[in-house]
Amino acid sequence: MSHETLFTIFNFIALISWLFLIFAPEWKYTKSLVISGMVSLLFSGLYIILVVSGLTESSGDFTTLAGVKAMFQNDSVALAGWLHYLAFDLFVGTWIVANSSRYSIKHAYVIPSLILTFLLGPAGLLTYFIIRYFYKVRFFNHENFGS
Repeated sequence: MSHETLFTIFNFIALISWLFLIFAPEWKYTKSLVISGMVSLLFSGLYIILVVSGLTESSGDFTTLAGVKAMFQNDSVALAGWLHYLAFDLFVGTWIVANSSRYSIKHAYVIPSLILTFLLGPAGLLTYFIIRYFYKVRFFNHENFGS
């Protein structure tokens, strides 16, 4: 299977997973496949396969920006890098859903964080922490908002 085909498949799986997180977080399949971490684990396993196959064929290294750019000239390494983003961002999204449930934050309040996490990773996580902080301060009388 070509790298381009794999890229399309990985993106489709990630998009469907994100749609489940945003629109159906309580659905049994969302819980069993996405929130459980199964999709992120699948991406993680595929990432390892791509990294191992790509690093043996690519030049470059992790010690300089030029070295990293050289590594990403290899399609397997570039696809692995993209899969790295997909796996970690989706994991963060699942954590946001689970954590917001733990703190009884209405799902509608975390949807902007989920969208930002899907599009901009760390910006969504930061947004969630801000939402959680203000939600806890406003609705729970300054309780410790913990981990």
